[in-house]
Amino acid sequence: MNERYNKTTQGRPAKQVSEPSLLTKAIIQFLKIFMPETIAKRIVSVVLIAVGISNARITELTGISERSIFTLKKAIKNGEIDSLFTMERRSGRPGKAKGIEDAIAEELEKNNYHTRQQIADMILDKFNISMSVSAVGKLLKKKGSSG
Repeated sequence: MNERYNKTTQGRPAKQVSEPSLLTKAIIQFLKIFMPETIAKRIVSVVLIAVGISNARITELTGISERSIFTLKKAIKNGEIDSLFTMERRSGRPGKAKGIEDAIAEELEKNNYHTRQQIADMILDKFNISMSVSAVGKLLKKKGSSG
C-alpha cells in the first residue's frame, strides 16, 4: 500500500461546535418552516438519540421531556418509526370551559362585551372559572366569534 496515501486525510477537520444549543434551536426553527414544531423537535431528538446523547442533554437541547425521549427510544427499538412523525389531535388536557362553552356563547350574545378581558371577567363571575385572555381568544376562535 502507498505510504503517502495512509498519511493524508481528505476534507477539512471538523470544528467543535461552540454552542450546540443554538445550533439545535436553529435546526428546529428551520424545520418549523415545513412541519409542526413538535415533529421538528422529534426529528432532532431522534438524530441526537442515534449519536448517543444522554436523555437529559436531549431534553436540554430540544425542550422535549425525558418521558417523551423514552417513548421515542421505545418506538425506535420496536421499529415503529412512522408513529414518530404523526401527531395525535386532542391529546392534551381538556379546556377549562369544556361543557359550558354554549352557555358562555349564549351570554356573549345577550350582553355587550368589548374586550377579551371583559369576557374573562364575566366567565369568572358567572361560571366561577378563571381563564386567561389567550384562553378566551382560543374559545372565541373555536366558537367562530371575535373579541
